Amino acid sequence: MIARLQRGLLALILGLAAWALLGLWARSPALALLVAGGVLSFNALVLGLEFILMARLNRREPVPQPAPGVVLRAWWVEAAAATRVFGHWQPFAANAVPDLIGPGRHPGQRPVLLLHGYVCNRGFWSPWLQAFRAQGRPFRALTLEPPFTSIDHLADQVDQAVRELTEASGLAPVVLAHSMGGLVLRAWWRARSAHGEPDGVQHAITLGTPHRGTWLARWAHTPNGVQMRLGSDWLRALAQAEPAERAARFTCVYSNTDNIVFPATSATLDGARNVLVTGVAHVALACDEALRAQVMAWIAEHDAVTLAP
Repeated sequence: MIARLQRGLLALILGLAAWALLGLWARSPALALLVAGGVLSFNALVLGLEFILMARLNRREPVPQPAPGVVLRAWWVEAAAATRVFGHWQPFAANAVPDLIGPGRHPGQRPVLLLHGYVCNRGFWSPWLQAFRAQGRPFRALTLEPPFTSIDHLADQVDQAVRELTEASGLAPVVLAHSMGGLVLRAWWRARSAHGEPDGVQHAITLGTPHRGTWLARWAHTPNGVQMRLGSDWLRALAQAEPAERAARFTCVYSNTDNIVFPATSATLDGARNVLVTGVAHVALACDEALRAQVMAWIAEHDAVTLAP
């Protein structure tokens, strides 16, 4: 569904830009270029507004305050990353890299379950999936649908994936989650504990997950969007239902230039290993090559056997 929606949105944007060029050129080439450029750059302009809000809300946060040049570079990199993710990987290549569960996997490597965030699908993880296949590391990347339902409903899809990865490899998976995906995992974990089942997950690594909510979600009206509002009833109930020791099973990556999840420390959990990265925005957290290498090294720490290169 997300792929179809984003293909339709791309068609609309390109259609409007073409209309501006063809319909206004005879009247004023400058006006035609201005309108077409505005249509094509609309997403970057919205991102810019998000960065302004983020900088203001982060002023009192216990994180390094980025210089204007750092914020500007983060905005530029984020615009490029968003173009790749929402303009190609998700609408056109969501299933281009298949899961690796059976033949081709290397025994002893810890399997990985990948959970995307809001208005995304498994195409979000395209470079990661290619890297895992090159390693022979077993993985499964879910597309959580329907996209605008409650987080609890989305969590129902996690159980089968965890079981399949565990049965195929003999090892409980590491979960890698971006943004809302980390809350999907926590909701699944809560339901599993309520049924008296074992944990089922070795470790969880979250990238920009609004564990405490995000200020930006005050504008959301979908069920899962409302649940991600700062200090929402749903988030409080989730935290109260979790055993205190569970946070130690999390590595939470957060950023001082995350344009979606802010204030910055709302992406942290008390008792978890909270890792601050600087100058990397929200979508770019999953596109940054240095961070990807670091996360893959963390995953390898959980392997049952250290394999020769």
